[in-house]
Amino acid sequence: MTGSAFVMDNEWMPERLLLIDDDLRLSQMLVQYLGDAGYSLICASTGREGLKLAQQDEWSLIILDLMLPDADGLDLCRQLRVGSTATIPILMLTARGDATDRIIGLEMGADDYLPKPFEPRELRARIKAILRRGLRDTTQRQALRFGRLELDREARETRVDGQLRELTSYQFDLLVAMAERAGRVLSREQLMDMVKGETLEAFDRSIDVHISRIRAAIEDNPKQPKRIITLRGAGYIFARSQDGEDQ
Repeated sequence: MTGSAFVMDNEWMPERLLLIDDDLRLSQMLVQYLGDAGYSLICASTGREGLKLAQQDEWSLIILDLMLPDADGLDLCRQLRVGSTATIPILMLTARGDATDRIIGLEMGADDYLPKPFEPRELRARIKAILRRGLRDTTQRQALRFGRLELDREARETRVDGQLRELTSYQFDLLVAMAERAGRVLSREQLMDMVKGETLEAFDRSIDVHISRIRAAIEDNPKQPKRIITLRGAGYIFARSQDGEDQ
């Protein structure tokens, strides 16, 4: 019995979620729980099946377990970050306390992570926050421009000198949140709260990984950033004026 047999549709909610996890008991429980919450959840029990489903249909979000019987979840995350699946948000499930996998997963393009075991309502909150970010962005039409940097909120594209720079969905949301508050010092906790819609642990360092990836995409020299400045012990500032240019 494959995981894809577990389906519960709800016509009044368009969000379709794909769960790639070989834990059939967890899959069945989440189909029921998230179905009651108004989501349509389809489950794949192998990496091969999950990748095929991801490429064949449209999804609001993919929930990806790193421990799969036939594939490395990190490799699968990398594959999902190209082609037709490149812009689908990915919520990564990781073993408890495995910080290395979480960091690597974020660097490969995951938008968020959740350690196992977890409370179903926490998973639901994470899903809701990710989908809410996407809905919020559709209502924001005006592009943000800072010198040579342009953030097109409608197309969800980042450009420097007119050249497209690749960012994950989470990283784009994070960059926009900072740009909208240019010149203000923002702590890690404030940034996570703005983008995720919830406050995480004060010592969570995943935000630093995302900032590093954003800098690699938009800074002329990521080691000497002029757009996103670090204030040691305080947080980050998105510069109003960059490279001597006016906003």
